[in-house]
Amino acid sequence: PFTALELRFRGGTSLDDPDKRGAVNLMSGLIEEGAGDMDARAYARELEALAASFRYNAGDDAVSISTRFLSENRDEVVDLLRTTIHEPRFDQDAVDRVRAQILSGLRSDQTDPNEIASLTFAQMAYGDHPYGSEGKGTIESVSALTRDDVVAAYEGVFAKDRLYVGAVGDITAEELGILLDTLLGDLPDTGKPIPGKAEVNIPGGVSVVEFDTPQSVALFGQAGIDRDDPDFFAAFVLNHILGGGGFESRLMQEVREKRGLTYGVGTYLVPKDLASVYLGSVSSANDRIAEAIDVIRDEWARAATEGVTQEELDDAKTYLTGAYPLRFDGNGQIAGIMVGMQMEGLPIDYIATRNDKVNAVTLEDVNRVAAELLDPDGLHFVVVGKPVGLETTN
Repeated sequence: PFTALELRFRGGTSLDDPDKRGAVNLMSGLIEEGAGDMDARAYARELEALAASFRYNAGDDAVSISTRFLSENRDEVVDLLRTTIHEPRFDQDAVDRVRAQILSGLRSDQTDPNEIASLTFAQMAYGDHPYGSEGKGTIESVSALTRDDVVAAYEGVFAKDRLYVGAVGDITAEELGILLDTLLGDLPDTGKPIPGKAEVNIPGGVSVVEFDTPQSVALFGQAGIDRDDPDFFAAFVLNHILGGGGFESRLMQEVREKRGLTYGVGTYLVPKDLASVYLGSVSSANDRIAEAIDVIRDEWARAATEGVTQEELDDAKTYLTGAYPLRFDGNGQIAGIMVGMQMEGLPIDYIATRNDKVNAVTLEDVNRVAAELLDPDGLHFVVVGKPVGLETTN
């Protein structure tokens, strides 16, 4: 007797104006800080009394509301969620309080090597596009945001033209239709225009950001592959073999197991709505990070020129198809997957056919994509620390 409802609005923090960076993120943090005639405390008490859960998240490409509730409380929860979405208060004391929390996190990020590397890489790769700056904003931009900016962000995000819904649990399609009409029927038809595609610029080389730490952190990457590309599944399997497969991946074997240069190294495809990149990360002692980077480049080049083996391919397929069902371990997770499928334009039977698509990848497919996708000369490393023997080369 339980339902999970996932609402996702495309656009996310990319909707911020350049001089209002962080407005959508601040707004999403304020949604649960009072609505209608309830201030933040009264709202929290009401949510607790209903034994319901609302979670809000603002990412680069979407703002999501994840809701979980008991069937016996469905009507009351829908009423509260409707008030939340349609009548947020954005009280000034709540704005000040949530802003202070965000600013504290941003100050912490300034001393986090991983955050520094991520922002440096994004600025290089995406330039003036919203992807090229921190979705949470900067200390300066967040400090300058007003309540009016929060209201404007709210009005740009919540609209029918960018809405995706997933529901899992004790609810029928007919009941969901009525619920959604009640909950969202009065939303405006259109929201703020979503930015155009980002022009990805990742020159090969190294960027060193000096930071006083005994261990350097490196974020590396190159141009990626779109989710709707016919070769995406071949690239997905290739990534598992090269760097996405944990201890069995080539990079873990070469960088950690054989040479002891790191505790961990990994890679991942990042097909965002407005750009696609292929990223990885590694950390190592300052006097060993240069060697780790050389090994990664060599393995990138080896995979591009020599490809992978049939055994590697078979092992990757076994893992990827066997692990897939483990994602479906709760109503909330399944609702999120269903919404993600819709946003990516995947068919309704994708869950049933996904493993077939993995198994259909041939050795010829993987090795052709490796030769076309992997670009060792275009691989760029952003290194944060005091690396020995490395300097900025681009």
